[in-house]
Amino acid sequence: MAGLKIAVFASGQGTNFQALADAVKEGRLDGSIELLVCDKPQAPVVERAEFAGIETWLFKPKEYASREAYETEILAELERRGIELIVLAGYMRILTPVLVEPYYGRMINIHPSLLPAFPGVNGIGQALAYGVKMTGVTVHYVDGGLDSGPIIAQRAVEVADDDTEETLAPRIHAAEQALLPWVVQQIAHGRVQLDGRKVNLSLAGTAIATN
Repeated sequence: MAGLKIAVFASGQGTNFQALADAVKEGRLDGSIELLVCDKPQAPVVERAEFAGIETWLFKPKEYASREAYETEILAELERRGIELIVLAGYMRILTPVLVEPYYGRMINIHPSLLPAFPGVNGIGQALAYGVKMTGVTVHYVDGGLDSGPIIAQRAVEVADDDTEETLAPRIHAAEQALLPWVVQQIAHGRVQLDGRKVNLSLAGTAIATN
């Protein structure tokens, strides 16, 4: 699927958004980021989008009666632009069926652990607290649960005995920024099919080796 129309949802620094934008600019991703959706208008990711010339749809959740209310407006914007893929890249809001249902199989998320281990917030801290020797990152389909959708691809990151969140996080983020554009490129080329509710897991369980 060449020329994939992508919307990125993000709430924070936007490093994964930047990795996608760079991949598009450098020709490593056959698609276009049509829109950034952000729930925090002052987040650094907004400045990244502006610098890249990518339009933004900003909102403040407290100004709406419910999650469903603002998601209805987001959905209309996505449909107006013909968005084919939603990428959640550090978007810190729980999604409702308003968005999940129409985009099931066409919405992915990146998470900083080797799911199903350590879902939810602070996957890096959870892994360290548990004492694992290997963690990593996962790209998965979004199904409305807590990081519970089918896995598309993973990348492992070794945990050193003396690692802290501050020392492990940069390696996790580097793995995210490598894996996410690669997965989106596989989607753009039809190697992972976007077919409504018929999710093709042609890359399920794939682990990309690290040096």
